[in-house]
Amino acid sequence: MFSKILIANRGEIAIRIIRACKELGIKTVAVYSEADKSCLHLEFADEAICIGKAPSSESYLNISSIISAAEITDSDAIHPGYGFLAENASFAEVCESCGIKFIGPTPENIKMMGDKIQAKETMRKAGLPLIPGSKGALKTKEEVLALAKKIGYPLILKAKAGGGGKGMRVCHSDVRVVSALMTAQAEAQTAFGDSDIYMEKFIEQPRHIEIQIAADNYGNAIYLGERDCSIQRRHQKLIEETPSPAIDNHLRRKLGELCVKSVKAMDYRNVGTMEFLLDKKGNFYFMEMNTRIQVEHPVTEEVTGIDLLKLQITLAAGEKLGIKQDDVHVKGTAIECRINAEDPDNKFMPQPGMIDFCYIPGGKDVRVDTHIYSGYHIPPNYDSLIAKVITKGETRQETLKKMERALDEFLIEPIKTTAPFCKKIITNPEFKRGNYHTGFLEKFLEKEEE
Repeated sequence: MFSKILIANRGEIAIRIIRACKELGIKTVAVYSEADKSCLHLEFADEAICIGKAPSSESYLNISSIISAAEITDSDAIHPGYGFLAENASFAEVCESCGIKFIGPTPENIKMMGDKIQAKETMRKAGLPLIPGSKGALKTKEEVLALAKKIGYPLILKAKAGGGGKGMRVCHSDVRVVSALMTAQAEAQTAFGDSDIYMEKFIEQPRHIEIQIAADNYGNAIYLGERDCSIQRRHQKLIEETPSPAIDNHLRRKLGELCVKSVKAMDYRNVGTMEFLLDKKGNFYFMEMNTRIQVEHPVTEEVTGIDLLKLQITLAAGEKLGIKQDDVHVKGTAIECRINAEDPDNKFMPQPGMIDFCYIPGGKDVRVDTHIYSGYHIPPNYDSLIAKVITKGETRQETLKKMERALDEFLIEPIKTTAPFCKKIITNPEFKRGNYHTGFLEKFLEKEEE
């Protein structure tokens, strides 16, 4: 087992990793930028070291600074959390070359799944159904128009190296697809340093379903149920739950077993998430794989009783999976609301600034993962996520009532957050019935503006 882990991240996920390390008896090193001098994870870690200025490029994305910090503190492993360098194969390779364990999959795994086109081809060979689309990157308008004619509108253009909606365009006509290609290529180049774009048939009003998997270094793999992540704004998830109201036991088992077969075929190591689109007829299509811990991992922990961060660490240390598929039991339901420092009444404008007063909800079956406190200054330099509220219950109805109560208790002044907005969603009659899809929030917002 590792003796000391450096956490190459910030905020709530850094605290989450520190907690897992403490329970495993592992010392921790927190890194921080100049903008994060007051961040709470610095107080909980055994050591803290500044790695650069406020911009991510000069701190949390600065590989040489992070490696230097690990070497100075004699850390034998690095946990990347999510975002920043979590899915950067070059960073994983540098860690390896420096004799520092990267807590995550192999660089080869990351490369394979980071290239969305290669990932789809790998999963096609493993037997997963794919959305009809291009087999490679599209360079010219002639290629785009020819394929559009073949598979039909609506279509979606996506960045090969992308995620989070960058370089993504939905098209309903020849004119739109030609203009969208150029803008998508430019956006992808800016965001990822790679302008390659591919095309898929656009599935209308799908559910976004993801399967949590875990695999060790000895060919063993399991799945830990699914999460429904369909409530999204601009391709960014806002509310996630498990089990999905749209999945029955037969489909759950089928998806899970296909995912296990796929990760074994590619010799995947550590935890990961396979993401799918589920159409209105119950057909599912592989979309992508995230080779890291997910923001929404707590809902899986709550219903399975399995600590995914501890699992990540023990698997990276070379331990075998201590859990067989028959040992995985999903009990009850869980839901997570992401609380962002944004003003929903003002086009979700970010709300950096000082928190004068903060009260975190609690009580039975309420979990809050956060790094904020009264007197904390939210910096303008990073993602606006400031907390995750997670509730669980024996039934979905019970879980939703607990979430409604918890969101009412979440008090932050004077910063505006998405907590009241999340309450509006979970109390919506259609959402309460489980009738929603990835376009649900757009229609919800349209009605709010009427």
